[in-house]
Amino acid sequence: MHRHGYKGRKFGRERDQRRALMRSLSIALIEHGSIETTLPKAKELRPNFEKLVSKARKGDLHNRRMIVSTLASVTAAHKLVDQIAPAMQRTSGYLRIERTTMRRGDNAQMARISFVDSIEDTSKTSGTSKKTAQSHEVATKKTPATKIKPVAAKSAQAKTTSTVAKRTGRRGNR
Repeated sequence: MHRHGYKGRKFGRERDQRRALMRSLSIALIEHGSIETTLPKAKELRPNFEKLVSKARKGDLHNRRMIVSTLASVTAAHKLVDQIAPAMQRTSGYLRIERTTMRRGDNAQMARISFVDSIEDTSKTSGTSKKTAQSHEVATKKTPATKIKPVAAKSAQAKTTSTVAKRTGRRGNR
């Protein structure tokens, strides 16, 4: 049978399983910065992920929502748009694939896929985000008013138990 018009690798999986595989590899790459997988999976991941980075570089709301729907992970999508995409200094070719060792069990060629540009966490290094983090910590500290709330909750709970005990009908307390 001819191979014309069949695009992409199948990996011996159904379509939804392939999509889930690419999604999980993309999320792992965003979270860890580089991952080690088999060479065909890395080669298949590169074009899919570079399209996501190109969308993230635009950074508008529509592209952010497209990335969230593709990745199905809000935290990974926001990290891609807010931290990784601004650190890219090129217009394409964001990923590098390096062959590593052969896997011991089945002798499959392994490869490390990582970003070409160094990705540094901009939120940790900037001084303004430290100030906002400190103000957030001050705002979340417990105040004396929060100590009163559990006592009020206990009295409200006591009221509800007394009303429940009084509700008896023909068939008893249900």
